[in-house]
Amino acid sequence: MELVKSIYKLVNQFPQTETYALGIQMKRAVVSIPSNIAEGSRRSSRKDFRHFLLNAYGSGAELETQIEIARQLNFCNNTEFCGESQKLLSEVMKMLNKLVNSL
Repeated sequence: MELVKSIYKLVNQFPQTETYALGIQMKRAVVSIPSNIAEGSRRSSRKDFRHFLLNAYGSGAELETQIEIARQLNFCNNTEFCGESQKLLSEVMKMLNKLVNSL
């Protein structure tokens, strides 16, 4: 959830023209991560749970790319937000990887 809040803060500093372009894609990807974890945790089998965790991992990979795009397009005026978001995403990806491998 901290990652979601971080990405929303980051996107809020994007240029107005990106509000409905890259920004919305980043919001969708970041919200998809905890949503897939939650949905998968309520499934009846480990196989289903693993499937949803892999979906969450895929959304994280999308978000990694989108953060890099924002950085290269200089949409991250305050590098603190980019750095914080990237750090949180890295932690989430490591946790997801470990959880997937444990199932």
